[in-house]
Amino acid sequence: MASDLHLHGVWIPLITPFDKSGAVDVEAVERLCNEYLADGVAGIVALGTTGEAPALDADEKHAVIDAAAHACVARGAPLIVGTGTNNTRVTIAATQALAGVPSVVGALVVVPYYVRPSEAAIVEHYRVVAEASPVPIVAYNIPSRSGRGLGAAALLELADIPKVAGVKQSVVSLDVDTLEVLASAPPGFSMLSGDDYLAFPVVCMGAVGGITASAHVCTARFVAMVDCGLAGKLDDGRHHAEALLPVIETGFAEPNPAVWKGVLHAQGRVATPDVRMPMANASTAAVDRCLAAIDRASR
Repeated sequence: MASDLHLHGVWIPLITPFDKSGAVDVEAVERLCNEYLADGVAGIVALGTTGEAPALDADEKHAVIDAAAHACVARGAPLIVGTGTNNTRVTIAATQALAGVPSVVGALVVVPYYVRPSEAAIVEHYRVVAEASPVPIVAYNIPSRSGRGLGAAALLELADIPKVAGVKQSVVSLDVDTLEVLASAPPGFSMLSGDDYLAFPVVCMGAVGGITASAHVCTARFVAMVDCGLAGKLDDGRHHAEALLPVIETGFAEPNPAVWKGVLHAQGRVATPDVRMPMANASTAAVDRCLAAIDRASR
């Protein structure tokens, strides 16, 4: 068994809200965590892509982790923290720093980006990170961002590494490699969907849930959709998926997480809609389209 980390359900890859001075709004981090956990999500993922981790300095990352951990402790909920970089030593150090942090149950480690190592080298990267890690590892396979992806053979190698609990699979399609891993992975290695529009079909094929940025809105309905997939309630789940698809499409119409931040600001849930450069804030039109889709999905 690779790991006993329980990954089932919808996990929120939390945005990092900024206040009007441009600082991390730690009160909003904690408040959002509480809102999402109350709506039934399985856990929180801090410092992922949606959390703009590359734009945060070390002190800001610590502040986000502390605030998310505080909320998760209060609710008895699990927290996963993004620690992956394109530097193995830096990734190990960031992962080891999670030792003893309350509620942290895992580290999300992206495939090393920009440098484009071979698949064999990527597997070895995960092996040494997992060996050094105080918590189980969830690999993050996202070739559109990393420039290098892992096929089925490499992912199944990861599945045999102790403390590698699973993979966030974000490959834009329900492809043969994904299906091979779902069919052949050993117990203790789970797949979470990272492509929100595929969350329901991937769960129906054997994934255990999703790390779902779109669930920043319509949260309870995303939870219900994934629960239907896990329970084999296909008609009910398809009904949710069809209603939520326009929310997903409009929420990703401009680079993530700009639209989600714009929507949360329009809903009065965060102080600003701001993302950090080189990202740009969402256009008013994009936010309005997403709000309209949310309204339709909430009826």
